[in-house]
Amino acid sequence: MSTITVGEAIARTLEAYAVSAVYGVISIHNLPIADAIGRRDKVRFVPARGEAGSVTMADAHTRVGGLGVALTSTGAGAGNAIGALLEALNAGTPLLHITGQVEKDYLDRDAGFIHETKDQLTFLKASSKAAYRVCTPEQAVPLLHRAIREAMTLPRGPVSLEIPIDIQAAPVEWVDTAPVVPATPAPVSDAEIDALAERLQAAKRPLLWIGGGTLEAGDAVERLADLGIPVVSSTHARGVLPDNHPRSLRAFHNAASVEALFAESDLMLVAGSRLRSNETKTYSVELPRPLVQIDIDPAAAHRNYRADAFLCGDCGDVLTRLAERLEGREPDAAYDAAVAKAVAEAEQALRTQVGEYAKLSDAVRAALPEDGIFVRDITVSGSTWGSRLLPIQRPLTNIHSLAGAIGLGLAHGIGCAVAQPERKVVTLVGDGGLALGVGELATMAQENLDMVLVVMNDGGYGVMRGIQEKYFEGRQYYNELHTPDFQQLADAMGIKRWKVSHGDDFAAVLAEAVDYAGPALVEVDMPSVGELKFSGPPQKKLY
Repeated sequence: MSTITVGEAIARTLEAYAVSAVYGVISIHNLPIADAIGRRDKVRFVPARGEAGSVTMADAHTRVGGLGVALTSTGAGAGNAIGALLEALNAGTPLLHITGQVEKDYLDRDAGFIHETKDQLTFLKASSKAAYRVCTPEQAVPLLHRAIREAMTLPRGPVSLEIPIDIQAAPVEWVDTAPVVPATPAPVSDAEIDALAERLQAAKRPLLWIGGGTLEAGDAVERLADLGIPVVSSTHARGVLPDNHPRSLRAFHNAASVEALFAESDLMLVAGSRLRSNETKTYSVELPRPLVQIDIDPAAAHRNYRADAFLCGDCGDVLTRLAERLEGREPDAAYDAAVAKAVAEAEQALRTQVGEYAKLSDAVRAALPEDGIFVRDITVSGSTWGSRLLPIQRPLTNIHSLAGAIGLGLAHGIGCAVAQPERKVVTLVGDGGLALGVGELATMAQENLDMVLVVMNDGGYGVMRGIQEKYFEGRQYYNELHTPDFQQLADAMGIKRWKVSHGDDFAAVLAEAVDYAGPALVEVDMPSVGELKFSGPPQKKLY
């Protein structure tokens, strides 16, 4: 055994878990850990410009490339990370958030110690799946193992670990410990699988709705689709069944033609989905009956729709065993034709709605390699053509906020580009959302990331304009924003840039930008290109 600091023990343990990058903002209350990472030089440290950005980057990193880790400071620094932790909690992202804390002798004393805040652990628990405090040097590595295991165990989520600064710097005897594995959920019984298989065999027009719980169940989902069961996807699960599969309804769950198909179906199986409000018109979409729900979380039963049956288990396991029992099921040609018609009508309606911007969707798809990653902020374009029209053939290649917050797109794109340096990343943001984290442009430039940032510039909050137009008799308040000259801003950051003012130029510009190896920015002058019709998320009722 050798004696090292707790900071170095943390760094060594992260290496044992094959962590490839830590995102953070260095501070007097995390320097022992940052120093150890730097001295060992085995894990990349990405210096975010804000704590919110660092956790958002770690969130995206985890989604596409293994365990993401964020390092933040104490008090206000940890508080700045809360919104990003809430996003990761919504997305079920198993990231690790390590934060500092004041010296343990001053903890919870309201002593006015620098960076001190009231009840830091309480607000971390409220915004994470779990949060732990290290109280002794010997406890640091065991609690780190526990935090990682908790994050990776289904249902997954972010876990925070706070370590007082004096403990980070304290000596500890190093003992090699193997990484822990996530807890394994109990399997659903054969009797429950058999009963579900009988329901599906009896159904004439069943449907499968998939969510984030099926991200690792693509083979099983495709087997069920091959057996004649059409699949409609949440936006998070896009690509689990490739869009080009003839029985993929993609994410057209709000389209009139797909709702009509729902009305003609006689069973819906919901696997690993919350049936979110923006995908069900605030839970007003009438889903087929009987409705059978599969989820790893027992509390998910009847959460938003009453379920006629509920199976508590891992979606991948349940759907795989279900497909085995349905082997030999014959697809229905008339049903297949109805699915194809519904998809064609839904796509045409969306193309009509977005107008010239359908050309931008087509340009992104043509330029971005199939294994490329498309990241979208919550913006008019992201919520229309970016979420549904853009074809997606692989899971986790359409990354976005699940909580619906704006301003995460750039940091999400950075995390994807760091995690997957061999894959091109195109990130779509609005000018309003970009302003929330515009400083991360410096991170994008400093890290020399191979990503294209597409800035949809309409001079304000386009989504709010649409909502105010539809629901507030056209009265427009507070949605016009002063924006910088994005071309000059890109120049100041040393970022290659383009500007597009006509839809016919999308294809050439996107192809050139994607072909460029390094950080790039494409600004779309929306007032010049034309109107994009959108009035916010579908609502059952509003105000």
